[in-house]
Amino acid sequence: MIHVGIVGAGGWGKNLARNYYQIPDCTLKYVCDLDQKKLEQLRLQLPGTQVTTRFADLLADPDLQAIVVATTASTHYELCNAALRAGKDVYVEKPFVLAVSQAEELIHIAEQEKRILMVGYLLEYHPVVNRLKHLIDSGELGDVYYIYNQRVNLGAVRNDGNALWYFAPHDVSAILYLLGKEPTEVAAWGQSYLQRGIEDVVFLMLNFAGKSMAHIHVSWLDPHKIRKITVVGSKKMAVFDDLESTEKLKIYDKSAEHNTDYNTFAESITIRFGDITIPHLKIDEPLRLECQHFLDCIRERRQPLSDGRDGLRVVRVLDAAQRSLQKNGIPISIEPVF
Repeated sequence: MIHVGIVGAGGWGKNLARNYYQIPDCTLKYVCDLDQKKLEQLRLQLPGTQVTTRFADLLADPDLQAIVVATTASTHYELCNAALRAGKDVYVEKPFVLAVSQAEELIHIAEQEKRILMVGYLLEYHPVVNRLKHLIDSGELGDVYYIYNQRVNLGAVRNDGNALWYFAPHDVSAILYLLGKEPTEVAAWGQSYLQRGIEDVVFLMLNFAGKSMAHIHVSWLDPHKIRKITVVGSKKMAVFDDLESTEKLKIYDKSAEHNTDYNTFAESITIRFGDITIPHLKIDEPLRLECQHFLDCIRERRQPLSDGRDGLRVVRVLDAAQRSLQKNGIPISIEPVF
């Protein structure tokens, strides 16, 4: 039985607490937060779980094997650092940390202490994203020309970070996971409308070797609620709409190709229209799958799919995007490190 403690009882922390409480081979031993009212609510909802306002209680408990960090992003580095040095395995919600140097240091500490370090990039555990990756890796979509992601809504406005750092980690992690490589160049544009210095909307471009590219649109100031990934390949195209209740993935047997043997411009490009396929997928709760993966990695002492190095790759992209954002979209080059 693995004993887990959660620090941070906000909206996402409560979801994590529910999952770890319900998983059979896990005991949710602690929930830690500074808000006593939140703790009292969780004490009633999760009988048998200890609640505390003292993070030190979790660090000092020798029976506690793992700590889940779901606090505000600016506290992630300090809390993860302390937990790893206390001999605890760590799961930290996105954004991992807010600086490349912090990510690199946490990876070093985890390796030094022989601890598991996992970042909560939920889409890497989503059954539809994994089907998309299979479509790409198997060659069914052909060469990936481009990917574009939309994560927009009206609300969930933050005052401790912009839409890039709070929304885009999901999409950056998914794109890097799907393509299996890092971008060579990043550019970002955004504007602050509601609060000075905090961008409410960001448009992010990623260029990859081999002519693939990706576009991400994130905003908490939009009339639509959209959670969508579109992949355009040389053979087929695919769309993942996470807000669809049943038909989350559609595969379009459509393509366009250049003909080398033609007499007129009209003959130079062939457009092909085929069927639309909606595969049947068993959609287990992605967060439950992610939590179970963390527990499996603890038990088997193996690196998670979204480990610290995966977290670093995403932070490197976000850091470059932030620098580009401050320079009004000037592209920033990224040198691969792994």
